[in-house]
Amino acid sequence: MSSDFQTYEQDFSTLTAELTNKLGKIPKLAGEEKTQLVLNVDKQLEEVRELVEQMDLEVREIPIQSRAMYSTRLKSYKQELDKLEKDFKRSRIAYSDEVRNELLGEDGGSSENQRAHLLDNTEKLERSSRRLEAGYQIAVETEQVGQEILSNLHTDREKIQRARERLRETDSNLGKSSRILTGMLRRVIQNRVLVFILGAIILVTIILSLYFNLR
Repeated sequence: MSSDFQTYEQDFSTLTAELTNKLGKIPKLAGEEKTQLVLNVDKQLEEVRELVEQMDLEVREIPIQSRAMYSTRLKSYKQELDKLEKDFKRSRIAYSDEVRNELLGEDGGSSENQRAHLLDNTEKLERSSRRLEAGYQIAVETEQVGQEILSNLHTDREKIQRARERLRETDSNLGKSSRILTGMLRRVIQNRVLVFILGAIILVTIILSLYFNLR
């Protein structure tokens, strides 16, 4: 399982390195060339998101005692993805000085207003994304706590089952012991009865002997 996580890590590192390089190029482009690069980056970002989701699933399957290290690494990857997405949003509306001058011309003031408006909307989206991320993190942590509770309950259930089995074995042994003691007691009673009968026969014999002798 950890080998799959490491494979995802390698793919993540490769993709993020490519994305970082492309994000630096986007502001320097304009028109169709910029559009194509933006689409390409958007596609690669989706691949990175899928990798992070896969790593998240892998971490959930790792035993609790080994999960902390992988959870920390996953958290750093999520933060890196978040940063890449923010950089991507900025780069889509950003231009280098040279490209900006070519695009603005006489309509510079209006374009600057539009750019400010876009930046404002981007910030709002980022705040919403942060809130969603915080909610997602809380949900993940809640799920982890739930898994730990279920694991503890499963362990307690196994302990209770083992205790029940021991009680059954003890009850069975007590039943056998009870039967043995009952049999022994029965034999003791039988022996005593036989002793009493023999004693009575001997006593009667003695009495009869004395009677006939005296007579």
